[in-house]
Amino acid sequence: MARPPDATATAIRGALARGEIAAALAAADRWRHAAPDAAEAFFLAGLATAMLGKVSGGIALIEQAAARDGRGEYHAQLARLYTLVRRDDAAAHALAKAETARPPDALGRDTMGCVYARLGDHAASLPHFAAAVRLEPTNAAFRYNLAAALSFVGRQAEAEDALEALIARAPGDARAHHLLAGLRRQTPERHHVDRLTAAHAAATAPRDRLLLGYALAKELDDLADPHAAFAMLAQANAEHRATLPYRFADDEAVFDAIEACWAAPAARATSDPPGAAPIFVVGMPRTGTTLVDRILSSHPDVESAGELQALPLAVKTAAGTRGRRVLDPDTIRAAAHADAGAIGRDYLARSAPHVPGRRPRFVDKFPGNFLYLGLIARALPEAAIVCLRRDPLDTVLANFRNLFAIGSRYYDYSYDLLDTAAYYQRFDRLMAIWRAALPGRVLELGYEALVDDQAGQTRGLLDHCGLSWSDACLDFQANAAPVATPSAAQVRRPLYRDAVGRWRRHADALEPARAFLRQHGIPVD
Repeated sequence: MARPPDATATAIRGALARGEIAAALAAADRWRHAAPDAAEAFFLAGLATAMLGKVSGGIALIEQAAARDGRGEYHAQLARLYTLVRRDDAAAHALAKAETARPPDALGRDTMGCVYARLGDHAASLPHFAAAVRLEPTNAAFRYNLAAALSFVGRQAEAEDALEALIARAPGDARAHHLLAGLRRQTPERHHVDRLTAAHAAATAPRDRLLLGYALAKELDDLADPHAAFAMLAQANAEHRATLPYRFADDEAVFDAIEACWAAPAARATSDPPGAAPIFVVGMPRTGTTLVDRILSSHPDVESAGELQALPLAVKTAAGTRGRRVLDPDTIRAAAHADAGAIGRDYLARSAPHVPGRRPRFVDKFPGNFLYLGLIARALPEAAIVCLRRDPLDTVLANFRNLFAIGSRYYDYSYDLLDTAAYYQRFDRLMAIWRAALPGRVLELGYEALVDDQAGQTRGLLDHCGLSWSDACLDFQANAAPVATPSAAQVRRPLYRDAVGRWRRHADALEPARAFLRQHGIPVD
């Protein structure tokens, strides 16, 4: 006797949960061929196909499932898969459909929350993460996602409570410890150093040791023990750096190709460019880009789109190169001959799902766009460009002591002090090239100058961006928009001087980086 459809679905879902993906796919394929109208068969076949790495094939199957049955689970998973292939506009449409028939299960609601978060709408993610925790309170991943979303929207006390509840259930959860350490400045009365020390000593997984090492270093630094903090940071970075295949020569090859291919035509006119005027805030990470984004998005005519990958992806598409890295020398050489106007239009289309559209202008604050300034100038001639500059040694230290997205290859330099100093040197050299190629086009805004003269520097910033004066820009800490970067806690405070000259607390440890910068003609105190 044939197995009833519900039993078949249960069996296939069980196989997927156990990691028996090929067997699950074979069973789902048999089912959908035997019952071509069975939406669940197409859905499960699509999930299995995507889990085997064939994401586009999985999407096609789940689209067929959704056409047969508009179940919210189908649209939620479609939205997730669309984000994996960078089809953010399609993901937003799938989410809207999922909202009309919300999945009844915890995983479906968490999936919706994750997609909203990837699209930068952290406020919309919150109710879904909260629902997932209510439906499955023992799931640590769901609890973590809820806590992270709470922190992004500025509900720090609730985020702290959520993380403490998670750690009570899962004392070794390294992600929870790391997020908790960054929520606020720790004090002698309220800190987690002893608990973190024990968790770090017990951790064996490399990723856990990295997260816990960073958390412990951050709290020790908060408690005014800079030497112990730096020692822990250096240990954590060295352990992780040893696992990476990174060579600075690979980044150097990218800089060399940009200088050779993109600098000369930077000021060349483009035929039929789009007339949109986004604002690009770029620079080395941890130099004040989030702060300037908050200042600008406090203006009534400006909203923040967050850190977009829209421009790198538009350039990669225009280049037509097949390498796994978004930016490599082959892509740079090919993009030099691409239609700059088409790159600008593709950028705007990719940005659209991340821009609320309630205000005339938007900010893209992906710091790494400093690599693309020559193309930005041609592809979007009406765009405003602001590059943050900060004391070289403070920049090196800030990059070395911040844990960026672990899986991202953009930041592999940051686990070694000399690699970071070398990266800064090439950034500084490239900015000099853009300065010469694009006179007056890029506002280089000093972080220290902004701290010392907030009103004057803000006025110059707004003038450069073609914006009228707004007092709200001086009160940026009142900006209620979510922040999903390591600067979330800092930018909810008024301007402060704590980070100016921070490198001096670690002067001895930074001496090799200081000597390197001096050797390459970069002034350091």
